[in-house]
Amino acid sequence: MVYVKWTLIIGFWLLVAGFFHYTLPQTDIVRITDTYEKRIDPGENRLFWSQADIGSDTTVTSRDVFFIQTRRVNGGVMVYRNEDTGWSWPPYFKFDTSNLQAEAADLRSTADNPRYVAIRHYGWRNEFFSIFPNAISVKTVAGPDVGKPIPWVSILILGIVAAIWYGVWVRWRRFRAKRIDPTLEEMQHSWEATEDAMAERRGRLSEWWARQRGRR
Repeated sequence: MVYVKWTLIIGFWLLVAGFFHYTLPQTDIVRITDTYEKRIDPGENRLFWSQADIGSDTTVTSRDVFFIQTRRVNGGVMVYRNEDTGWSWPPYFKFDTSNLQAEAADLRSTADNPRYVAIRHYGWRNEFFSIFPNAISVKTVAGPDVGKPIPWVSILILGIVAAIWYGVWVRWRRFRAKRIDPTLEEMQHSWEATEDAMAERRGRLSEWWARQRGRR
């Protein structure tokens, strides 16, 4: 039971960590190499695609999606999708997909004359399931050695969530100490008293039966 308990606890916190890691904004320092548009038919990975652009026909599953190809400072390749989030989750309220694509196209550069940008995004990249992080904003930076900005938004959100969680946990402990634990203790005492009474009755019955056998 102990292993099952800790497996459930660890699994729960892994899910929470994965949720926040996917949803909270992250920033990459990259060089934009190209931008393009591609027809997408979301399938099993539908969960990792946003809805159609605001104002488009949301009943059509197949749609055109903008992409931004980049190269990291260490030479690795990263591809971002560029989709509106609208009023849905996660709540970035992004409606400027076309404008962002135009900005990204204007910031393209080559290895001989590189120009680095900071792309703010959320989500993961997974080649096997064709999952792409969604670009939120693009901003030019001085060079590849510039440090990533401090994620104040993520720190603030995590701080608020931790404060709410701590408040709920404290109130739960107080409620449990005042209501649940006394009730459980009372039930345990009642059960123990019942067991003692039954044991006493069994003892008396055993004595009576022993006396009856001795009279034979």
